[in-house]
Amino acid sequence: MRVKWVEKNKMSKGRRVSIILVLGTLIAVGPFSIDAYLPAFKQIAGEFKVDTSAIGITLTTYFIGIGLGQLAYGPLMDRFGRRKPLMFGLVLYIVTSLLSAYAWDVTSLAILRFFTALGACAGMVASKAIVRDLFDEEKVADVLSTLMLIMGIAPIIAPTIGGFVIEYYHWEMIFYGLAGFATLMLLNVIFVLPESSKPNRATSLHPIPVLREYIAIYKHRDFFVFATARGFVIGLLLGYVAAAPFIFMDYFDMSQENFAYIFGSNAAGLIAGSQLNRLALTRFTTFQITYVVSLLLVLITGFGFIYVWNFTPVFWVVYPTLFTMMMCIGFQNPNVTALALNPFTKRAGSASAFVGAVSMIFGSIASWYVSRFVTVSLFPLFAMLSGGALLAHIAVEYFRMNYAQGYAFAKAYLRHPYKFKKREDQLSDF
Repeated sequence: MRVKWVEKNKMSKGRRVSIILVLGTLIAVGPFSIDAYLPAFKQIAGEFKVDTSAIGITLTTYFIGIGLGQLAYGPLMDRFGRRKPLMFGLVLYIVTSLLSAYAWDVTSLAILRFFTALGACAGMVASKAIVRDLFDEEKVADVLSTLMLIMGIAPIIAPTIGGFVIEYYHWEMIFYGLAGFATLMLLNVIFVLPESSKPNRATSLHPIPVLREYIAIYKHRDFFVFATARGFVIGLLLGYVAAAPFIFMDYFDMSQENFAYIFGSNAAGLIAGSQLNRLALTRFTTFQITYVVSLLLVLITGFGFIYVWNFTPVFWVVYPTLFTMMMCIGFQNPNVTALALNPFTKRAGSASAFVGAVSMIFGSIASWYVSRFVTVSLFPLFAMLSGGALLAHIAVEYFRMNYAQGYAFAKAYLRHPYKFKKREDQLSDF
């Protein structure tokens, strides 16, 4: 089959919409694979004869796989284009999802989830890289917010679907369904998604040059600050996801069905935040929004920390607090992602992969922490959430104090936080 190419600013409106829909669904494969089986934790734990918290290790291995996999896909997509590595990842995802239905204990499921994640992260890397390929700098955050809208549907419908499966079938059917979903996405990639980047055979796949390139990317001032801030923000999100079964099904004693509804409605905050962000971007700079929302995250998570420290937590206080946090994350994620990727053109694939990997490293740590310490109380959870939000704000504040004064706040007409003195492709020493 002949691959159709699409270049920046040469898309019809209909073509643009179809590409965004495919990219949004691809980036949703990763979170959908998590949220769909959260309601099955109790059933899986019962069949494997372990505590519900022990199933949390399958989330940790999944996040590790997402993080490591993205580091591999970055140079692969720069060297071979976006489509071929993406199709390989989807095939790997389909095979390992089918095998997960035959897992016989926690260890086997955790290993299979690791390899499933290696497949899932291909869509996450490709989506961000293709957006960076096809859209102007000032539109990247806006398009990423649209992808967040599509991706945000996943945590809303996935637990509901998972809860339905658990109610009428068995947990294995969830993994059959995930394999079927990925098969449909593979067909969309083959027949709908064009190639957006010509292969660069000069891109080395040798571990040492790849490592050096990632080090050079991370040392870039802007990438370091905003990728680190994004890592803490995603850590909040994935820490909450890992803790959600305990919070609602164990601590607040909800049924699997009610958990699906509550988790889904809470996750709707991601959609609300991402779409409000699109409106905010018409009036404020990307950095202005990032700065204000980072402050709000500190205040919200700090309130939750103080509340669970001094009072016995009740659902109607914890739930709105988490909902508001999720809304702020919906705001923050597309903005810090755009700010981290903005300096890069030729290495958009590697930069996209690395920003995702950094986030998943933080997410893996958060999920391990939750499975280890969030077992009888909500205090360790909110201690982690408030600490992560504070560290994310410190990174953003550091940038504001040292580099953004006179731009982000004095020149509100700029859509971006500051004017780049040099672009990545102009740097002779990069």
